[in-house]
Amino acid sequence: MHSDSVSFEAIRVFLLIENRLLREALVHIFRKSPHITVVGQSGRTDWTAQDILDSDSDVLVISPFQASWLPVGPAPEKLGQLGPKVILIGMDADEDQFMTAVRTGVAGYLLKDASAFDVISAVRSVYHCEAVCPPQLCHALFRFAAQAAKKAPGPGLASRPELTLRQQQLVALVAKGQTNKEIAAHLNLSEFTVRNHIHRILKQVDAESRSEAVEAIRACGYSIGP
Repeated sequence: MHSDSVSFEAIRVFLLIENRLLREALVHIFRKSPHITVVGQSGRTDWTAQDILDSDSDVLVISPFQASWLPVGPAPEKLGQLGPKVILIGMDADEDQFMTAVRTGVAGYLLKDASAFDVISAVRSVYHCEAVCPPQLCHALFRFAAQAAKKAPGPGLASRPELTLRQQQLVALVAKGQTNKEIAAHLNLSEFTVRNHIHRILKQVDAESRSEAVEAIRACGYSIGP
């Protein structure tokens, strides 16, 4: 009985949620959850990385994960280094988006059909150093690891793909998370041409997704940015 009365350390959560209705709903739900406390909340336009650091939060819940708000906050590759564990909610079951999120250091990735219980469970899980992701996307991690293992024994230059300058430019834009439409506009190409380039690149590096191709090309020594 005495042990039950011992106070538990509350999990400190910061909500970076663009949709005000969703943000306020999560605040309401978390306030009903034992051992979870909301120490800060913000929409996408009025926050800074320092706000999150000052909150001394354990878990950062983000929605949506979009490049448009990243310049006013931390660089994408440093999201996982802010201090709190990062959970993305309301996400698509998209392998490229998922692998990009993994590279930034996120600990949780919940799809749009996740329930309030799923979000609470994810907060508790990542707080205890457990990763959370949908089973169908977890398979992408296994496949990526297998692809990396196949490429690892042969680090010599013989396996280095010969990419044209245009292909290198295109891969650099893919690495930044740009869509085919954005890449086409940036390089003054048609979307059809961009799709063909990406298809050839995937075949050259034996990759099944854009994110796998980027990682494989980086592993071969190409400098294609973050």
